[in-house]
Amino acid sequence: MNHEIHQERLLSDFLDLTTGSAESLDERRVAELLTEKLRDLGFSVTEDDAGQNLGGNAGNLYGVLKGTLAGPPLLLSAHMDTVKPGCHKKPFLHENGTITSDGTTVLGADDAAGLAEILEGIRSVREAGIPHRDIEILFPVAEEIFIQGSNVFDFSRIQAKEAYVLDMSGPVGSAAVRAPSMFSFRVTVKGRASHAGFAPENGINAIAVAAQAIAAIPQGHVDPETTCNIGTITGGSAKNIVPEQCICTGEVRGFSHEKVLHCIEEIRNAFANAVQPHGASFVMETQEILRSYCVPEDAPVVTRFQRVCASLGFAGELRSTLGGSDNHNFVKAGISGIVLSCGMQRVHSTDESITVQELVRGSALVAGLILDDA
Repeated sequence: MNHEIHQERLLSDFLDLTTGSAESLDERRVAELLTEKLRDLGFSVTEDDAGQNLGGNAGNLYGVLKGTLAGPPLLLSAHMDTVKPGCHKKPFLHENGTITSDGTTVLGADDAAGLAEILEGIRSVREAGIPHRDIEILFPVAEEIFIQGSNVFDFSRIQAKEAYVLDMSGPVGSAAVRAPSMFSFRVTVKGRASHAGFAPENGINAIAVAAQAIAAIPQGHVDPETTCNIGTITGGSAKNIVPEQCICTGEVRGFSHEKVLHCIEEIRNAFANAVQPHGASFVMETQEILRSYCVPEDAPVVTRFQRVCASLGFAGELRSTLGGSDNHNFVKAGISGIVLSCGMQRVHSTDESITVQELVRGSALVAGLILDDA
C-alpha cells in the first residue's frame, strides 16, 4: 500500500500553527490545537506541569499511538514555542509557494514546520492502513529559552530508544549528529567608589578592571570547534563617580566539553589576573546549559535516516551544528537522537520563510522513518 501526503491539508495545518501568538511560555493556543489533532489521529495525549513550573501557560505534550508491529517505539519531536517577535503572527502564502510572515514578526516555521510535518507524515501512514510500530511524540514548550521545557520533562515515561527531532534550518534531507556544550557565565567585578573629580585616586574603577580582563580573553572562534563571547557589560552609577561595580555576561560553546571547561577556566584566570594589581575583587558564576554529544554515523537512528533519504532521492547529509535543541536532553536521557532539517530558512528573524515543497518533503521523510523497520 502507498501512502500519500495531502499538500492542502498539510498547508492548512502549518498556517494554523503559525497564526497568532506562540512565544516561549505563551504556547496555550498551539498546545490546544495540537492536542485536538493528535487525538483525532488516535494518540493518547497528556500535558505535564512544565508551564506551571516555568511560569508559562502550557506544558509539554506527550503522546503515544499504538501500532500493530513489534519493536520499540519511534520518538518524533518538535517544539511549540517561537522566539520574539512572535505575537499576533500572520502567515502569507505567496504565488511561488513561499510562506513568510507579514514582516512584523517571525513566521514561526521554527518550529511549526516540524510540528506540521510530523502530523502529516503520521496521518498519511494511518490513512493508508500500513502497519507500523508504536509512535511516541514529545512537543516541548520553552525550547527557545535554553530547552527549559524538555529539561523538566519526566523522561521515564518514554519507551523509545531512538528519536528524530525536526528542528534545524536548511533543505529537508540533512541531519545534525553532533552538537555542542554551552556554558553561560556572569562576572561581577567589585572596585571602590569615589568622586571622579575631587578624589579619583581613592577609587578603584571596576569598569576599567573588567575591560582589562576582557581584553585578555580571546573571543569569537577560540579554536576550530570552540567559540567564546562577552555579550553584555554594565556598571557604574553616575558619570562623576568612579564605578564601584561592573557586571559582564557571556557564553562559551564548543563540540569538546573539556575544551569548553578549559575556556571557562581561562576566563576566570583573566579576571583574577586583572583584579589583583588594583586591589579589586570578582565573583564568577557559571551555568551548564548544554552538554555536547556525537551520535556515531553507524548508529541505527542515523542509518535509518540515510536509508530513507536515499529511497526518497534526498541528500542524506550528516553535519554538525553549534545550536542547541531538545535533542540535548534526549541524549542526556539515554535516547539516541538526531536533529533533522525541516526546510525552514532565516529563522529567528522577520525574514523567516519556508516553501510548500519543503513541507511536503519533510512530511514524506517522517512517513518513511515510521515505516522503515529494517
